[in-house]
Amino acid sequence: MAYSELVVPKHSIMTPGPVEADPRVLQAMANPIIGQFDPALLHMMDETKELLKYVFKTNNKEAFPVSGTARSGAEAVLNSIIEPGDKVLVPSFGRFGYLLAEMVERSGADMKLLEQEWGKIYDPEELIKEIKEFGPKVVAIVHGESSTGALQPLEEVGKFCRENDILFVVDCVPTLGGVEFKTDEWNIDAAISGTQKCLAVPTGYSPLTYNDRVGKILEERKKIEMGLDLKSENPRRIQSNYLDLSQIQEYWGPSRLNHHTEPTTLLYGLREGLRLIQEEGIDNRIKRHTIHGEALVKGLQASGVKIFNDLDTKMPVVTLVETPEGVDEAKIRATMVNDFGIEIAGGFGPLAGKTFRIGNMGYGCRKDNILGCLAALEATLVYHGAKGINVGDGVQAAMEFYKNLGDDQPAV
Repeated sequence: MAYSELVVPKHSIMTPGPVEADPRVLQAMANPIIGQFDPALLHMMDETKELLKYVFKTNNKEAFPVSGTARSGAEAVLNSIIEPGDKVLVPSFGRFGYLLAEMVERSGADMKLLEQEWGKIYDPEELIKEIKEFGPKVVAIVHGESSTGALQPLEEVGKFCRENDILFVVDCVPTLGGVEFKTDEWNIDAAISGTQKCLAVPTGYSPLTYNDRVGKILEERKKIEMGLDLKSENPRRIQSNYLDLSQIQEYWGPSRLNHHTEPTTLLYGLREGLRLIQEEGIDNRIKRHTIHGEALVKGLQASGVKIFNDLDTKMPVVTLVETPEGVDEAKIRATMVNDFGIEIAGGFGPLAGKTFRIGNMGYGCRKDNILGCLAALEATLVYHGAKGINVGDGVQAAMEFYKNLGDDQPAV
């Protein structure tokens, strides 16, 4: 059978990830492949480390990507610092908190799982009380829960953990590069993210950073693989070879340990994506995401739909809309992508079918996308028989919001 040349449809991706990659990132990824120890590539790796420190807002020695999707970085950190029997507290408030819990459980930890109603967050004082009672080695938590759109405050918990010699590990996959995130100021020992959300780079990398407190554990558990060092032994060795941070950091460090083959094309893309964040300015970028998120909410409210999120605890880059009564949520998404070329996402777990999710992240976080999504959604909901939709009002409300910003309106 003969196959035709690949032709991919052009869609506006308004999901909580993956998102549209910046065209300049895709252009960078079209550069020729070079070897993993080519001096030019090694220089790129060093630049990428420094750019990641800028985005993470950290002075940590270590900041680099793990080759794999965001969960590879989470497993790398958790498996590298958790040993069987270690006490670990995981406060979950959505799908990805449960994912952290499963990873922790598989590592053999003595885990305590806290569960919160989806859409809600934890009072920091309540969390601190739970931490005091359990006395864990590690607290692992999600910053922004993309399954619910909720944003968990971290500063107070991080301060308590540092004062009590508890490792504080944070999943910032949907927030890094689009929502305020301060690794050092919030006393975060290890932070894990992904490339396919606010960083606006294709999926396949998990950027992370960790401090010397984590580094000490890695050094204690370090074992070089047999094919590189037959004499290296350590009864506390990290369970995974591929996700062994003690070895991966050596590849990203001066010794250039031959741990794996770096995906050079992805490295080109990540470096360019991070460079573009630096060019825009991380605080300006966060402001852009906040403004467009507010415009989306204003438009949705005016259009007559009900927003699921508590606006006081909602992250600015993910919005959940309740499915109107009598309308099939899957048909809403199908019409949006098939007729308007706009991708939005469905709900997870107890919110599946009851909500749909709209993201405004990275390169896709633009005024034209916000207005286009609002217009298409209004038309789609009316087409499927939703009641109480104020046709045209959502777009007008968002346009008025942008107009009132005056000189504070983002360039895009």
